[in-house]
Formats: sequence, structure tokens, C-alpha cells
Amino acid sequence: MRVGLFVTCVNDTLYPGTGRAVVSLLERLGVEVDFPAAQSCCGQPLFNTGYRHRTEALMLRHAAAFRGYDHIVTPSASCAAMVRDAYPRIAARAATENRPRRESEELAEAAASVGPRTYELTEFLVDVLGVSDVGAFFPHTVTYHPTCHGLRVLGLGDRPRRLLEHVKGLQLRELAGAEECCGFGGTFAVKNPAVSAAMGADKTRAIEESGARAVCAVDNSCLLHIGGTLTREGSSVRPVHIAEILASTEGNVL
Repeated sequence: MRVGLFVTCVNDTLYPGTGRAVVSLLERLGVEVDFPAAQSCCGQPLFNTGYRHRTEALMLRHAAAFRGYDHIVTPSASCAAMVRDAYPRIAARAATENRPRRESEELAEAAASVGPRTYELTEFLVDVLGVSDVGAFFPHTVTYHPTCHGLRVLGLGDRPRRLLEHVKGLQLRELAGAEECCGFGGTFAVKNPAVSAAMGADKTRAIEESGARAVCAVDNSCLLHIGGTLTREGSSVRPVHIAEILASTEGNVL
């Protein structure tokens, strides 16, 4: 099985360790992982800010970069949601506009080619590889924050928790108000900073009250917001992507 790693802009720029963790984990499970160098932004920031037409070029580039892989795996629920949910909507909207037919067809083909093959990491592990125990070891107390795209768009359900529950040494603590947004929301945090900060403070309060020493999620963008709030509050709780927990072993705890 050959998969293409869709690492995402946030991870490539700020959290390269998460990408390396995904490769380490998947290769440990017998998966051949490739990193197509032509990949770029999937277009989510542009699309969420209202620049749909400018997003189309990135959509076409993304589809071309990941052509030929059995599956596309990403450590980001929000970017997986962009490809699976927003791409088809972009293509459908283009088909209703007065523009060359070939343009609409290319967008439809791009959406259809990558959407069904794209998986958020925990989906891929549970649904495609059929595993819940990946042989991980992480001797810490952890609480799990389900991010909005993973919860509401992808419908990840209990997949991340099932994987965490099988990690040796990990004590999973419940998070009050777990389904509430952390306040990041991409450009929402830029446009509504006061509301975003207040939501972040509510989330970090619940994290502290859980008694966990680490908070994990399937999106580093949300962990960036949560982690920044925790740091400003002087908390010792550390944010960690679920990929880094699952990639950890007794001989190498990340």
C-alpha cells in the first residue's frame, strides 16, 4: 500500500515533527509513505475568507500533486474536511457559472479524484488499516480535545479515543465541554480576537481542571491556539498532536 502524506501548511511550517511522526507510525505499520514535493496549501484559508475563485488553482494543484496514490493521509481534520467537503462544493458552484465548460470539468475531476482517497490520520488507521492498537507507549496523563472539523464535518466519532485508549502507559482524562470550539476557527481568530480569546480561556480552564499534563487533538492549528493560551496563563500542560503520541514507543517517547 502506497500513500501520499498531505502534511499541510501549518505542520510543514511550524510542526514538522508531526509530519515525521506520521511517517514513523505508518512505516512501523507496514505502509509505504511518500511525500509529494509539489504539494502546497489546499486553499482553506482563501476559501474560508471568501476567495473561492482564487482557491480553484490550489485545488487543481493539490489534485495533480497527489495523483496516483492509493490513499492520501493527513494529520489535520480541517484540511481533510477542505478536500472532502469544500472541494465538491467549489466544483458544483463553478458548474452553475457562465464560464468555459472545460474549467468546470477540471474542477469536478479534481474534487472527485482526491476526495474519496483522503483520510485524516485516525480514520486511516481505524477504517483502512483496521487497527486500534498501534503499539504506542506514552506514560503521561492526557486529555483529548475533539476539533470542530473532525467532530462536525468528518464525523471522526470515537476513533481518536479508541486509539488513545490502547496506548500503553497513557491515562486518558475526561475533558468537560469537550465538544465546544476552542475559539481558533482559522480566520475567525483574526476577525474576532476578543471572542476567540474568551473561548480559548474557557477551553484551557477545562483542560487544567481535567488534571491532565498534556492535551492532544487531531489538528495542530487548534493546538497552536490552545497552547498559546496555556503559555500565557503560565500552565505547564503541553499540547501534543495525536500522531506524536501514537508514534511514540518504549524505546522512543516523543
